[in-house]
Amino acid sequence: MTTTFLLVHSPAVGPSTWAPVAAALERRGHAAVVPDLTGVTAGGPPYWPRVVEAVRAAAQTPHHTQSDMPAGTRPAGTRPARPVVLVVHSNAGLFAPVVKEGLGDRVVACVFAEARLPPRAGLVPAAEEDFLPFLRDLAGQSGLLPRWTDWWSEADVAALLPDPAVRAAVVAEQPRLPLTYYTQPVPVPAGWDDVRCSFLWYGPPYEEVAREAGRRGWPVRRVPGAHLHQVVDPEAVAEALLILSRRS
Repeated sequence: MTTTFLLVHSPAVGPSTWAPVAAALERRGHAAVVPDLTGVTAGGPPYWPRVVEAVRAAAQTPHHTQSDMPAGTRPAGTRPARPVVLVVHSNAGLFAPVVKEGLGDRVVACVFAEARLPPRAGLVPAAEEDFLPFLRDLAGQSGLLPRWTDWWSEADVAALLPDPAVRAAVVAEQPRLPLTYYTQPVPVPAGWDDVRCSFLWYGPPYEEVAREAGRRGWPVRRVPGAHLHQVVDPEAVAEALLILSRRS
């Protein structure tokens, strides 16, 4: 049976960071859905249940091909019977276990694309302890962080997103996350990794995460690039996702 690729972006950015890969997968005859997580911090913590609900709502839409649909207009509907390949990028990796639990046995594979790896079970912080002082300085007294691309220099962002039009689209849709997003722990249900899990990486500093994925016995593949390489070379990333998600 044909699978649906659920391409989950970090809540720090937006769905346009996966839209080009969704289109590339569709050109290859695969269904692809990009849930919109830009509103998951509205209403205060805990935030992870809203991540799960947003992904489940996107997976239940009767239209599998959504990359050209505006955010917020994707219709709800009957849950399709298709199995799901869950693909998570960056900080969204921490939500993979609870999302998988929310989708049930429809999930047949998980691909972590330059994503943080959750532990086997327990709780995981949304940010490393040594990163919190940097975030607290950015948030200041308001407790609200700047947009993610404003954390870095213009030169760094241009290197990540060399196409000016693409860069403008990615920058425009970013939410401003509360500092509490990064201080709230995310639950990790035991047994979440009982399906095929694999790791896709582009470049430093994710080589150590790639090694950890290898130590877990996961297939690992590299497509050389920077952290948002799926926007820069969606065809190569789509091909890597197909290879990594293939069950043998």
